[in-house]
Amino acid sequence: MPEQLASQEAALARIQNHLENSSERVLIGIIGKPGAGKSTLSKFLMAKLPKEFVTVVPMDGYHLSNKVLKDLKRADRKGAPDTFDVAGFISLVKRIRTEQTQNIYYPIFDRAIEESIAAQGVVTSATKVVIIEGNYLLHDDGGWEVCNDLLDESWMVDVDDDKRISRLISRHIAYGKDPEAAKAWAKGTDEVNAKLIERGRNRADFVVAID
Repeated sequence: MPEQLASQEAALARIQNHLENSSERVLIGIIGKPGAGKSTLSKFLMAKLPKEFVTVVPMDGYHLSNKVLKDLKRADRKGAPDTFDVAGFISLVKRIRTEQTQNIYYPIFDRAIEESIAAQGVVTSATKVVIIEGNYLLHDDGGWEVCNDLLDESWMVDVDDDKRISRLISRHIAYGKDPEAAKAWAKGTDEVNAKLIERGRNRADFVVAID
């Protein structure tokens, strides 16, 4: 049976239904390969939802620092599952689920400096829906495997791979890589990670198509 792809509008309607009918905070994971359009979907949703009740929490704030990656000899694989503070991220998700009467601060990854800034984002006590955005929310190894059980829903972003890789190369160039290095990274390190992420597709609650 062919896989049914949901539209961005269907994803929006799903969150609106939660806002209207859920008494408890709802956690929704948006998962996708590098360059798939996770942030594009999040921005689409946030443009149409009440920001006092809906927050986006990107997983990228839990990148290990460049110094730590260099010390661990993982700098050339930045973005792989073992280049994040997995336990720290899982702890944050657990707090978001259980501590609903206080503000919870979390780090944000700044692409301009390729490092995270502590306590740059906040989930307030008023937040009813938290969109958690990241590559490995459906990964089945390295400590990530507990994440899916903490989410109420998991959405996989679907996009044409050629378009995704082209977008990724442009992004790498925009943030300082020369064109050849950008292409090598997008088709090398990023693509290795993309194959790992694809393994979780059958565990997603539904798949959202991005143009």
